[in-house]
Amino acid sequence: MKGRRSVTGLPRAEGEATQGNRNPLGATTGRRSRVRSWPAAGSRRRTEAKERAELALLQQGVRNRRVFVTLLGVIIAVSAVVVLLGTVGMVAETRSRPLTPAEQNQYKQEEIARRWQAWPASGVFPEEVRYLGLDRAQQYARRVGIAPETECAKGVDASVAGVLQNHGCRTMLRATYIDQTASFVITVGVAVLKDEASRISAAEELTQDDRVGVLPVAFPGTVSERFGPDQRQRTGWVGAGPYLVFSTAGYADGRTRAAIPPEEILHSELWPAAKSIGNQIAYFLADPPKVPPCTQGNVC
Repeated sequence: MKGRRSVTGLPRAEGEATQGNRNPLGATTGRRSRVRSWPAAGSRRRTEAKERAELALLQQGVRNRRVFVTLLGVIIAVSAVVVLLGTVGMVAETRSRPLTPAEQNQYKQEEIARRWQAWPASGVFPEEVRYLGLDRAQQYARRVGIAPETECAKGVDASVAGVLQNHGCRTMLRATYIDQTASFVITVGVAVLKDEASRISAAEELTQDDRVGVLPVAFPGTVSERFGPDQRQRTGWVGAGPYLVFSTAGYADGRTRAAIPPEEILHSELWPAAKSIGNQIAYFLADPPKVPPCTQGNVC
Protein backbone atom coordinates (compact mmCIF):
# COMPACT_ATOMS: atom_id res chain seq x y z
CA MET A 1 0.00 0.00 0.00
CA LYS A 2 1.43 3.22 -1.06
CA GLY A 3 2.09 5.55 1.65
CA ARG A 4 0.27 8.95 1.73
CA ARG A 5 2.24 11.95 0.62
CA SER A 6 2.78 14.65 3.05
CA VAL A 7 0.86 17.73 2.23
CA THR A 8 3.47 19.83 3.87
CA GLY A 9 4.93 22.22 1.34
CA LEU A 10 2.36 21.31 -1.28
CA PRO A 11 0.45 24.01 -2.97
CA ARG A 12 -3.00 24.78 -1.82
CA ALA A 13 -5.92 24.31 -4.08
CA GLU A 14 -6.63 26.91 -6.66
CA GLY A 15 -8.32 29.97 -5.33
CA GLU A 16 -6.36 29.99 -2.16
CA ALA A 17 -3.56 32.42 -1.80
CA THR A 18 -0.20 31.31 -0.53
CA GLN A 19 1.15 32.91 2.58
CA GLY A 20 3.05 36.02 1.86
CA ASN A 21 1.53 36.58 -1.56
CA ARG A 22 -0.59 39.69 -2.29
CA ASN A 23 -4.19 39.49 -3.37
CA PRO A 24 -5.32 41.00 -6.65
CA LEU A 25 -6.21 44.31 -4.89
CA GLY A 26 -2.68 44.55 -3.58
CA ALA A 27 -3.48 43.90 0.06
CA THR A 28 -1.25 41.51 1.97
CA THR A 29 -2.91 38.19 2.86
CA GLY A 30 -4.06 38.17 6.40
CA ARG A 31 -4.24 42.01 6.74
CA ARG A 32 -7.33 44.30 6.64
CA SER A 33 -7.80 46.01 3.29
CA ARG A 34 -7.87 49.80 3.14
CA VAL A 35 -10.85 51.39 1.33
CA ARG A 36 -10.44 54.88 -0.29
CA SER A 37 -13.24 57.32 0.67
CA TRP A 38 -14.89 59.01 -2.32
CA PRO A 39 -16.57 62.40 -1.89
CA ALA A 40 -20.31 62.39 -1.97
CA ALA A 41 -22.15 64.06 -4.82
CA GLY A 42 -23.85 66.61 -2.45
CA SER A 43 -20.52 67.71 -0.96
CA ARG A 44 -19.18 68.42 -4.44
CA ARG A 45 -22.17 70.59 -5.27
CA ARG A 46 -21.78 72.54 -2.07
CA THR A 47 -18.13 73.18 -2.86
CA GLU A 48 -18.94 74.37 -6.35
CA ALA A 49 -21.71 76.68 -5.02
CA LYS A 50 -19.33 78.12 -2.45
CA GLU A 51 -16.73 78.75 -5.13
CA ARG A 52 -19.33 80.42 -7.35
CA ALA A 53 -20.49 82.63 -4.44
CA GLU A 54 -16.93 83.64 -3.66
CA LEU A 55 -16.33 84.43 -7.31
CA ALA A 56 -19.52 86.49 -7.52
CA LEU A 57 -18.58 88.38 -4.35
CA LEU A 58 -15.14 89.08 -5.74
CA GLN A 59 -16.59 90.34 -9.00
CA GLN A 60 -19.06 92.56 -7.12
CA GLY A 61 -16.19 94.00 -5.08
CA VAL A 62 -14.29 94.75 -8.28
CA ARG A 63 -17.34 96.50 -9.74
CA ASN A 64 -17.86 98.52 -6.53
CA ARG A 65 -14.24 99.52 -6.52
CA ARG A 66 -14.49 100.68 -10.12
CA VAL A 67 -17.59 102.74 -9.29
CA PHE A 68 -15.87 104.26 -6.24
CA VAL A 69 -12.76 105.12 -8.22
CA THR A 70 -14.91 106.68 -10.95
CA LEU A 71 -16.90 108.79 -8.48
CA LEU A 72 -13.73 109.85 -6.71
CA GLY A 73 -12.24 110.90 -10.02
CA VAL A 74 -15.35 112.93 -10.88
CA ILE A 75 -15.31 114.64 -7.47
CA ILE A 76 -11.63 115.49 -7.80
CA ALA A 77 -12.17 116.82 -11.32
CA VAL A 78 -15.15 118.99 -10.27
CA SER A 79 -13.24 120.29 -7.24
CA ALA A 80 -10.28 121.16 -9.41
CA VAL A 81 -12.55 123.07 -11.82
CA VAL A 82 -14.21 124.96 -8.93
CA VAL A 83 -10.84 125.87 -7.41
CA LEU A 84 -9.55 126.97 -10.80
CA LEU A 85 -12.61 129.14 -11.47
CA GLY A 86 -12.40 130.62 -7.96
CA THR A 87 -8.74 131.41 -8.42
CA VAL A 88 -9.37 133.03 -11.77
CA GLY A 89 -12.26 135.06 -10.33
CA MET A 90 -10.23 136.13 -7.30
CA VAL A 91 -7.32 137.23 -9.45
CA ALA A 92 -9.68 139.14 -11.73
CA GLU A 93 -11.39 140.76 -8.76
CA THR A 94 -8.30 141.65 -6.75
CA ARG A 95 -6.08 142.88 -9.53
CA SER A 96 -5.76 146.62 -9.74
CA ARG A 97 -8.08 148.27 -12.27
CA PRO A 98 -9.65 151.70 -12.83
CA LEU A 99 -12.68 152.48 -10.66
CA THR A 100 -16.00 152.74 -12.45
CA PRO A 101 -18.12 155.89 -11.96
CA ALA A 102 -20.47 153.93 -9.69
CA GLU A 103 -17.54 152.73 -7.57
CA GLN A 104 -16.16 156.26 -7.33
CA ASN A 105 -19.53 157.54 -6.12
CA GLN A 106 -19.79 154.71 -3.60
CA TYR A 107 -16.29 155.49 -2.32
CA LYS A 108 -17.26 159.13 -1.74
CA GLN A 109 -20.49 158.26 0.05
CA GLU A 110 -18.81 155.73 2.35
CA GLU A 111 -15.96 158.10 3.16
CA ILE A 112 -18.34 160.95 4.03
CA ALA A 113 -20.68 158.69 6.03
CA ARG A 114 -17.96 157.52 8.43
CA ARG A 115 -16.39 160.91 9.11
CA TRP A 116 -18.42 161.53 12.26
CA GLN A 117 -16.75 158.45 13.77
CA ALA A 118 -13.40 158.47 11.99
CA TRP A 119 -12.64 162.11 12.70
CA PRO A 120 -11.78 163.42 16.17
CA ALA A 121 -14.34 165.72 17.78
CA SER A 122 -12.18 168.69 16.84
CA GLY A 123 -12.40 167.56 13.21
CA VAL A 124 -16.19 167.69 13.20
CA PHE A 125 -16.22 170.92 15.22
CA PRO A 126 -13.04 172.92 14.47
CA GLU A 127 -11.69 175.27 17.09
CA GLU A 128 -12.29 178.19 14.75
CA VAL A 129 -14.83 178.55 11.96
CA ARG A 130 -14.71 181.30 9.38
CA TYR A 131 -17.88 183.24 8.60
CA LEU A 132 -18.90 186.50 6.92
CA GLY A 133 -19.93 189.42 9.10
CA LEU A 134 -21.23 192.86 8.24
CA ASP A 135 -20.24 194.17 4.82
CA ARG A 136 -19.08 190.61 4.06
CA ALA A 137 -16.12 191.04 6.32
CA GLN A 138 -14.34 187.75 7.07
CA GLN A 139 -14.52 186.88 10.73
CA TYR A 140 -13.93 183.81 12.93
CA ALA A 141 -16.17 182.12 15.46
CA ARG A 142 -14.44 180.42 18.38
CA ARG A 143 -15.53 177.11 19.84
CA VAL A 144 -16.56 177.26 23.50
CA GLY A 145 -17.06 173.55 24.10
CA ILE A 146 -18.20 170.20 22.70
CA ALA A 147 -21.14 168.40 24.33
CA PRO A 148 -21.14 164.65 24.93
CA GLU A 149 -22.71 162.56 22.16
CA THR A 150 -26.41 162.04 22.82
CA GLU A 151 -29.52 160.40 21.41
CA CYS A 152 -31.21 162.27 18.59
CA ALA A 153 -34.43 162.73 20.55
CA LYS A 154 -32.55 164.33 23.46
CA GLY A 155 -30.74 166.90 21.35
CA VAL A 156 -33.70 168.51 19.56
CA ASP A 157 -37.24 169.68 20.21
CA ALA A 158 -39.98 167.04 20.36
CA SER A 159 -41.51 167.89 16.96
CA VAL A 160 -38.13 167.45 15.30
CA ALA A 161 -37.23 164.35 17.31
CA GLY A 162 -40.16 162.38 15.90
CA VAL A 163 -39.06 163.03 12.32
CA LEU A 164 -35.46 162.08 13.02
CA GLN A 165 -36.42 158.87 14.81
CA ASN A 166 -38.77 157.84 12.00
CA HIS A 167 -35.90 158.08 9.51
CA GLY A 168 -33.28 156.19 11.50
CA CYS A 169 -31.29 158.95 13.16
CA ARG A 170 -28.26 157.32 14.78
CA THR A 171 -26.87 159.99 17.09
CA MET A 172 -26.59 163.72 17.75
CA LEU A 173 -23.33 165.70 18.04
CA ARG A 174 -23.35 169.27 19.39
CA ALA A 175 -20.91 172.11 20.02
CA THR A 176 -21.27 175.76 20.96
CA TYR A 177 -19.46 178.74 19.39
CA ILE A 178 -19.29 182.48 20.02
CA ASP A 179 -18.82 185.07 17.33
CA GLN A 180 -15.71 187.20 16.99
CA THR A 181 -17.23 190.00 19.11
CA ALA A 182 -18.44 187.55 21.82
CA SER A 183 -21.94 189.00 21.38
CA PHE A 184 -23.66 185.95 19.87
CA VAL A 185 -23.81 182.35 21.04
CA ILE A 186 -24.37 179.62 18.45
CA THR A 187 -25.01 175.93 19.06
CA VAL A 188 -24.47 173.62 16.08
CA GLY A 189 -25.98 170.14 16.12
CA VAL A 190 -25.13 167.32 13.68
CA ALA A 191 -27.82 164.65 13.35
CA VAL A 192 -26.32 161.49 11.82
CA LEU A 193 -28.75 159.62 9.58
CA LYS A 194 -28.09 156.12 8.25
CA ASP A 195 -27.58 157.32 4.66
CA GLU A 196 -28.16 160.25 2.33
CA ALA A 197 -31.55 158.97 1.17
CA SER A 198 -32.79 158.89 4.76
CA ARG A 199 -31.52 162.41 5.31
CA ILE A 200 -33.38 163.68 2.25
CA SER A 201 -36.60 162.00 3.37
CA ALA A 202 -36.27 163.44 6.87
CA ALA A 203 -35.57 166.94 5.53
CA GLU A 204 -38.79 166.86 3.51
CA GLU A 205 -40.77 166.36 6.72
CA LEU A 206 -39.03 168.90 8.93
CA THR A 207 -41.03 171.93 9.95
CA GLN A 208 -40.08 175.40 8.75
CA ASP A 209 -40.78 176.86 12.18
CA ASP A 210 -37.63 178.76 13.16
CA ARG A 211 -38.49 178.44 16.85
CA VAL A 212 -37.72 174.70 17.01
CA GLY A 213 -34.65 172.70 16.14
CA VAL A 214 -31.49 171.81 18.04
CA LEU A 215 -31.43 172.44 21.79
CA PRO A 216 -28.72 174.88 22.97
CA VAL A 217 -25.72 173.67 24.95
CA ALA A 218 -24.39 176.05 27.59
CA PHE A 219 -21.02 175.69 29.32
CA PRO A 220 -20.79 177.12 32.86
CA GLY A 221 -18.08 179.69 33.40
CA THR A 222 -18.13 180.84 29.77
CA VAL A 223 -20.04 183.50 27.84
CA SER A 224 -22.48 180.75 26.80
CA GLU A 225 -23.67 179.92 30.32
CA ARG A 226 -26.91 181.90 29.94
CA PHE A 227 -27.83 180.34 26.58
CA GLY A 228 -30.92 178.15 26.90
CA PRO A 229 -34.06 177.25 24.92
CA ASP A 230 -35.75 180.55 25.80
CA GLN A 231 -32.74 182.53 24.58
CA ARG A 232 -32.89 181.06 21.06
CA GLN A 233 -33.68 183.80 18.57
CA ARG A 234 -33.79 181.63 15.45
CA THR A 235 -33.07 178.06 14.40
CA GLY A 236 -32.42 176.40 11.07
CA TRP A 237 -30.78 173.43 9.38
CA VAL A 238 -28.94 172.40 6.23
CA GLY A 239 -28.50 168.94 4.69
CA ALA A 240 -25.12 167.47 3.73
CA GLY A 241 -24.52 163.82 2.82
CA PRO A 242 -26.15 161.68 5.53
CA TYR A 243 -26.09 164.63 7.98
CA LEU A 244 -28.63 167.24 9.02
CA VAL A 245 -26.68 170.15 10.46
CA PHE A 246 -28.81 172.29 12.78
CA SER A 247 -27.88 175.69 14.14
CA THR A 248 -29.48 178.02 16.66
CA ALA A 249 -28.31 181.38 17.96
CA GLY A 250 -28.97 183.84 20.78
CA TYR A 251 -27.42 186.76 22.58
CA ALA A 252 -24.64 186.23 25.09
CA ASP A 253 -26.35 188.58 27.55
CA GLY A 254 -29.25 186.13 27.96
CA ARG A 255 -31.99 188.08 26.19
CA THR A 256 -34.98 185.94 25.28
CA ARG A 257 -36.71 185.82 21.94
CA ALA A 258 -39.77 187.43 23.46
CA ALA A 259 -37.68 190.43 24.54
CA ILE A 260 -36.44 191.18 21.00
CA PRO A 261 -38.68 193.04 18.52
CA PRO A 262 -39.41 190.93 15.40
CA GLU A 263 -37.86 193.50 13.07
CA GLU A 264 -34.60 193.36 14.99
CA ILE A 265 -34.49 189.58 14.75
CA LEU A 266 -34.92 189.74 10.97
CA HIS A 267 -32.27 192.41 10.42
CA SER A 268 -29.75 191.41 13.07
CA GLU A 269 -26.26 190.18 12.22
CA LEU A 270 -26.87 187.30 14.60
CA TRP A 271 -28.67 184.91 12.27
CA PRO A 272 -26.46 185.36 9.17
CA ALA A 273 -23.45 184.61 11.36
CA ALA A 274 -25.09 181.51 12.88
CA LYS A 275 -26.24 180.25 9.47
CA SER A 276 -22.78 180.76 8.00
CA ILE A 277 -21.14 178.80 10.84
CA GLY A 278 -23.59 175.90 10.42
CA ASN A 279 -23.01 175.87 6.66
CA GLN A 280 -19.24 175.79 7.16
CA ILE A 281 -19.44 172.73 9.43
CA ALA A 282 -21.80 171.01 6.97
CA TYR A 283 -19.31 171.76 4.19
CA PHE A 284 -16.44 170.23 6.16
CA LEU A 285 -18.44 167.02 6.74
CA ALA A 286 -19.67 166.58 3.17
CA ASP A 287 -16.65 167.88 1.25
CA PRO A 288 -16.06 165.22 -1.46
CA PRO A 289 -12.85 163.29 -0.77
CA LYS A 290 -10.18 162.68 -3.35
CA VAL A 291 -10.96 159.36 -5.00
CA PRO A 292 -8.08 157.04 -5.98
CA PRO A 293 -8.18 156.22 -9.70
CA CYS A 294 -7.68 152.47 -9.20
CA THR A 295 -8.95 149.73 -6.94
CA GLN A 296 -5.52 149.38 -5.32
CA GLY A 297 -4.45 152.99 -5.17
CA ASN A 298 -2.93 155.17 -7.84
CA VAL A 299 -1.47 152.38 -9.97
CA CYS A 300 -3.74 150.28 -12.20
